[in-house]
Amino acid sequence: MTAILDETDRRLVLATQEGLPLERRPYAVLGDRLGISGDEVRERLARLLDGGQIRRIAAVPNHYRLGYAHNGMSVWDVPEELIDEAGARVGALPFVSHCYHRRPSPPDWPYTLFAMVHGRSRDEVEAQVATIAALLGAVCRGHEVLYSTRILKKSGLRLSA
Repeated sequence: MTAILDETDRRLVLATQEGLPLERRPYAVLGDRLGISGDEVRERLARLLDGGQIRRIAAVPNHYRLGYAHNGMSVWDVPEELIDEAGARVGALPFVSHCYHRRPSPPDWPYTLFAMVHGRSRDEVEAQVATIAALLGAVCRGHEVLYSTRILKKSGLRLSA
């Protein structure tokens, strides 16, 4: 069942969907804008997080500005019955930012496990992919790396005012 946001929750989501204010006390600043306390902001965000209406509250660094300009979506042909275990192991690697299961489309696209890696150079990405290959071992029947050539989208769903 999907929970409906009350008006204050909706205003809070609208106020935070582009990020928290870069202030020493961001919840207090948000509370002032919304006419509620900073503690209530924190409580509402925690409830929305626990209820699944929002996914996370986290810093999202711009990896390009940090020097990580080489991005590779590594795709792996892993048997369906081994996906959960393999995905958990690959997703736990510190250099993997996204890891998920996708349906294959044989015969041209047999890949079932996707893992995004970022590096300062193409060689660094290749080394990370080699680490994943070694971790998967014989479980993996093949893989490829698809390199990013441009940014198409850098935002999630946004509510309109």
